[in-house]
Amino acid sequence: MPKTLTYKILANHLVSGELKPGNEIGIKIDQTLTQDATGTMAYLQFEAMGIPKVKTELSVSYVDHNTLQQGFENADDHAYLRTVASKIGVRFSRPGNGVCHQVHIERFGVPGKTLLGSDSHTPTGGGIGMIAIGAGGIDVAVAMGGGAFNLIAPKVTKVMLTGKLRKWVSAKDVILHVLSIVSTKGNVNTVLEYCGDGVKYLSVPERATITNMGAETGVTTSIFPSDHITKEFLKAQNRVSSWQELKADEDAQYDKIIEIDLSKVVPMAALPHSPGNVVKVSEIAGKKVDQVAIGSCTNSSLWDLMVVGNILKGKNVDPKTDLIIAPGSKQVFSMISKNGILTDMIDAGARIMESACGFCIGNGQSPKTDAVSVRTNNRNFEGRSGTRSAGIYLVSPETAALCALKGEFVDPLSMKEKDFPEIDMPENFDIDDSMILLPSEKPEQVQIMRGPNIGNPPKNVPLKETLEGEIVIKVGDKITTDHIMPAGVRLKYRSNIEKYSEFVFEGVDPDFSRNALKVKQSSKAVFIVAGESYGQGSSREHAALCPMYLGVKAVFARSFERIHSANLVNFGILPLVFVEPSDYDKLNKKDEIAMKNILRSLDKNENIILELSNGSKIKMSYSLSDRQKAIIKAGGLLNYTKNN
Repeated sequence: MPKTLTYKILANHLVSGELKPGNEIGIKIDQTLTQDATGTMAYLQFEAMGIPKVKTELSVSYVDHNTLQQGFENADDHAYLRTVASKIGVRFSRPGNGVCHQVHIERFGVPGKTLLGSDSHTPTGGGIGMIAIGAGGIDVAVAMGGGAFNLIAPKVTKVMLTGKLRKWVSAKDVILHVLSIVSTKGNVNTVLEYCGDGVKYLSVPERATITNMGAETGVTTSIFPSDHITKEFLKAQNRVSSWQELKADEDAQYDKIIEIDLSKVVPMAALPHSPGNVVKVSEIAGKKVDQVAIGSCTNSSLWDLMVVGNILKGKNVDPKTDLIIAPGSKQVFSMISKNGILTDMIDAGARIMESACGFCIGNGQSPKTDAVSVRTNNRNFEGRSGTRSAGIYLVSPETAALCALKGEFVDPLSMKEKDFPEIDMPENFDIDDSMILLPSEKPEQVQIMRGPNIGNPPKNVPLKETLEGEIVIKVGDKITTDHIMPAGVRLKYRSNIEKYSEFVFEGVDPDFSRNALKVKQSSKAVFIVAGESYGQGSSREHAALCPMYLGVKAVFARSFERIHSANLVNFGILPLVFVEPSDYDKLNKKDEIAMKNILRSLDKNENIILELSNGSKIKMSYSLSDRQKAIIKAGGLLNYTKNN
């Protein structure tokens, strides 16, 4: 039977379950990646499992998030990550070597392999034909220990690309166009598979931009075929031996088909405060811009910065506009410094940041009050930049560069085609892996360094038959993991769960943490009520781990996003869905709730009933496999793994 590329790779890695859409399957993971904001807890969890060495083909620990070292906490985390990696067989990418997704696709990604990363933008690897999936840190820890990664066998949507992009239009505009079609919700357990004649006109960095921001649609992952373009990219990275041709069978059947003529795509922008709030740039042309930030794992490749540098060359940034540029990797940084592009950027008035996530996660370069900040990164959630009143607009590098020069939005298609820079990409990239440390050949001699901010993973208790508790917060639709667990200045506490838990829902209800602890200390369960698409955004498992520490036992929502739902299960929190969506309106903060016969209901696949203090009852459903039910009953994946 003809297969999609997605199902070819999944079939080659299948270890459990029937490979049929909607079924839970387990797949072998070839490679893993972590970054420092999620990695510390992932390795603490790996240690807690008692496994001495990773069992994957390749695992890499990147430091790219917490690189602003104000206080000892981040530096201590880095020392822990470096030493634990050396001891357990993981490569360590030092601070300054670059953003994990950019570096991984440059130096480690292999077509046809599976990659699991503790970062939601891990699907970047789909740009070279990998099944690359973002997950919580504990899922990555299990994979490093040789365990399967479990997921729902996805539906596959074919994105048929025809034609060729016009000058001044880029891959960022393509994925924003896709977001305008599929939105940020309703795409759980789906893969976007790109096909068609238009694919051959997209470079690997362009493909990676598209697969990277596919994460904003809520899909499991996105993937491109591995073809001659992929081969040339790997050859330039001196890794051509990793290449193999991969594509879908001609008669492969898809669940849905989206057709996009690349020649008709126009410059797009995502307005505040969602990547799915997409309009044409021409509709906002003339709007004043206060800040422009170019970089992040989405648009910081050599190609991106060559385009930007050539647009800026010989010109000056608008005097009322700040321009910030962050190369995605040491390789990119080094090459633009040698070819003169870096000088062109500096001469134009750009401020050059280190190769790190930085402004994308609110870790530095927060805009001024009420600012219009134009960025090439992938998320623009409210407050994510570090300035709650600022509006973040997501655009292509071309649009961003023009905004910086004019101090206002400029439609790139208003520019002359002949003025678009001609870019000559090098046949070979500079290769210097000296900032990637290999694990020790004598792990028994390695002493793991643990600073005072680093604690053990908190423990949960098995699920009880009956839970009685209180609704401590009620939130609306599209609550992101940024809403639940703030990043930015709070990131440094991620290895200290007791401290980090003080900031749960900080920007939504500053009293949540304190109120939740009071309920927990009274031996009652803490409940959360939410609307649609609860848990959008990053893979940060702390958005489940810290609520678990505060006593949260269940979240009642209209719908959940994939990674967050899995993270809730992994930490023993029930993700329950209203059978009647209108029942959401019947629940309020401080309502007393009783849930009886929970274990029996799970065993019999029956709805769980919420009993309110006023005598009314609400039916809640769930979508849990037998394995997930066992994890919930055990009190989370760590308990489950130890018991099995």
